[in-house]
Amino acid sequence: GAALEGVDITVHKGDILGLIGENGAGKTTLIKLLAGLILPTSGTLQLLGANTSYERERVQAKIGYMIEMPAVYADMTAAQNLELRRLQKGIKDKACVAETLALVGLAGHEGKKARDYSLGMKQRLALALALLGEPELLILDEPVNGLDPTGIVALRELLLKLNQEKQVTIMISSHILGELHKLATCYGFLHAGRI
Repeated sequence: GAALEGVDITVHKGDILGLIGENGAGKTTLIKLLAGLILPTSGTLQLLGANTSYERERVQAKIGYMIEMPAVYADMTAAQNLELRRLQKGIKDKACVAETLALVGLAGHEGKKARDYSLGMKQRLALALALLGEPELLILDEPVNGLDPTGIVALRELLLKLNQEKQVTIMISSHILGELHKLATCYGFLHAGRI
């Protein structure tokens, strides 16, 4: 059967959508569809006004996402990882690498290779990769995994700040309901591939 069926959901600009569902409910599938990592087999998907897969590819640069364990190059430093992503995304502003590292609290660790990072630091690097280039839409799958309580609070404050100051729309999946409750402005409950 289909991983997702009859999922009808609208997220407005500036919303923080909390996506809730048990393992296997289809959260990651939905998130991968939105991030453009997999294509829908049927139905319609509109992202930032783009309808076709060609149009969606054009808006991809405006979407930041963090899904499962991110593709981080272990033998590269955080700055090198971000520089690579900057080039891939075609972002002209070189200063954004240092700014984003500072934003997620990784400034001062530039020289350290990613393989030597703690789980919490890897999670921050993954977030930095998602935030590069000031995305309009941020899609985060279980972003607090591996963060200690201080890191969780810092992440929450950062996301609220981005949402309030830059009107970033955020879609966040988590099974930690207490955490979502402090962030989300609306919720989507996924169960067995349905909203």
